[in-house]
Amino acid sequence: MVTSGTSQPSRWTAGRIALVVVGSILALIGAGMLFGGAGVLWIDQTQRDDDGYLMTPREHFPSSSYAITSESLDLAGAEIDGAEWLLSEDVLGSVRLEGENAQEGAIFLGIGPTRDVEGYLAGVEHDEVAELHFDPFRLEYLHTPGGKPTSAPTEEDFWAASAAGEGLQTLTWKAEEGEWSIVVMNADGSAGVAAELSAGAEANFLIWVAVALLVVGALLIVGGGGMIFAGARHAAAAPAAVAPAERREATPTVYPVAVRGELDPNLSRWLWLVKWLLAIPHYVVLAFLWIAFTVMSVIAAFAILFTARYPRGIFDFNVGVLRWTWRVWFYSYWANGTDRYPPFTLSEAPDYPAALDIAYPERLNRWLPLVKWLLAIPHLILVAVFVGGWGWGPVGDDFRGIGFAGLVGILVIIACVVLLFTGRYPPTLFDFVMGLDRWALRVAAYVGLMRDEYPPFRLDMGPHEPETAAPGEQTGTR
Repeated sequence: MVTSGTSQPSRWTAGRIALVVVGSILALIGAGMLFGGAGVLWIDQTQRDDDGYLMTPREHFPSSSYAITSESLDLAGAEIDGAEWLLSEDVLGSVRLEGENAQEGAIFLGIGPTRDVEGYLAGVEHDEVAELHFDPFRLEYLHTPGGKPTSAPTEEDFWAASAAGEGLQTLTWKAEEGEWSIVVMNADGSAGVAAELSAGAEANFLIWVAVALLVVGALLIVGGGGMIFAGARHAAAAPAAVAPAERREATPTVYPVAVRGELDPNLSRWLWLVKWLLAIPHYVVLAFLWIAFTVMSVIAAFAILFTARYPRGIFDFNVGVLRWTWRVWFYSYWANGTDRYPPFTLSEAPDYPAALDIAYPERLNRWLPLVKWLLAIPHLILVAVFVGGWGWGPVGDDFRGIGFAGLVGILVIIACVVLLFTGRYPPTLFDFVMGLDRWALRVAAYVGLMRDEYPPFRLDMGPHEPETAAPGEQTGTR
């Protein structure tokens, strides 16, 4: 436990907050670019075939018509000044199409100018690939009715590149400017195409993409880290000495995270209907602050691992984010406990009816950050039920955003409806909502590595937990 003579809270100005937020965003973007660059480099160096091509998996393309075609491929038209470099050997390289007939007979693979392909297939029944879904693989065709072709595709001379025969056929084409279409048919021009196809390219540009992502990502991380250091470093002036008689003695607590909220007895019947609109400025700011909170927590994890201490500047910032979040929650739909608009500050607001304090720890277990996410799973499951959430999940054949309401939101809406008709917020319901909110914030502090004590499985503060977080310990931002 930290006494009043140890590390003091940092003072957070708007400039320091901006440095931390912008630095965190830059560092997060840089980390994403590093991972992306590493992924591109891995693909470029390990996923090529023996001839140096990056190929798609082989998939089945069936059609009862006479031909399967691609959409028109517009490759850097000549009217685009300087675009020819995209098609150079050092950038795109050659394109390859491999295929074989899934039934008896020879297959034809061809790439030709779109205008000539359309002329050849005019009045011919064929299918154009309109959509490709890869997980799982699924085709959507744009069907064009008609009759049979007047000649076999092997008899035409407009093809820029083609391959025909039984067994596996390989078409290799040096990409050129213009509009092109890929055509797959039976070599004799008969109906009923069933092809096993894969496509790819040399894609020589990938190595340069990987290098660019790695270099820019590293620069962004260094620059963002510098901004974070400048903003989060401990810069508070030495506080005035406190007489021993004025210092509060440390007493045991159930959990060193104190969450308080005072219900306003004069709540408006109607204001809750528009609080979602009034709180939008806070939501926007908090979105950026929580990005910074996440990045700062990762930095703190490494600091704890090597020093067994949570950097004070980062601790103060993260406490401020939780405090700001709790005030907005209390004002809006996690409690609707007050109509007073929340202040835009990371610091304490002594006159505001919602407050949060977290006792600053002297030392932390250096190894717990490695497993806290695992230890917190029982709590995280319960908190998901309490507060709801959203994520990505399977919906039919696609992955889509899935959201679900939590118990807190449902209870607050019920309380708001009661308030609308009676002018009174049921105090018992308010106490229950506060207990759920308190539980969620304690878990947030634990998962944010701010305390090592495991959160209690309880809603109320309990008869032995004081109204402040561990009296005598230093708490969050000022």
